Amino acid sequence: MLTITQATYDAIVAHAKRDHPDEACGMVVGPVGSDRPQRLVEMLNAAGSPTFYEYDSMELLRLYREMDDHDEEPVVIYHSHTATEAYPSVTDVNLAAEPGAHYVLVSTREHGNNSGPVEFRSYRIVDGVVTEEEIQVVEAFTA
Repeated sequence: MLTITQATYDAIVAHAKRDHPDEACGMVVGPVGSDRPQRLVEMLNAAGSPTFYEYDSMELLRLYREMDDHDEEPVVIYHSHTATEAYPSVTDVNLAAEPGAHYVLVSTREHGNNSGPVEFRSYRIVDGVVTEEEIQVVEAFTA
């Protein structure tokens, strides 16, 4: 199960809506081994595409160095789908290189960047196998 704060949930949704009609992408990192998504990092979709996302290689390198310096790891890897459901595509599955991460997909197909609900789903993707998981949204993490 993915446990995420309301503030982080809202920020991911806002990013997806803001970047629509292009796909948004980013990560929520947290302390190594904690499974606690604490720090949202919005990334640039270098592909600038409504159907594909790609991290800027230099931005991604900086983020991984920063995570190494702070003993952090990717807890949530997220991106949006602008015209399809919030389910990993074949490309998404093939690019899933963090077996410990939660892969969050947000579909903005219904309302775009206007107000209105989105489809927000989380998956584990390990060795090409996609498993949807429950999401628990909390106000804050407890100790």
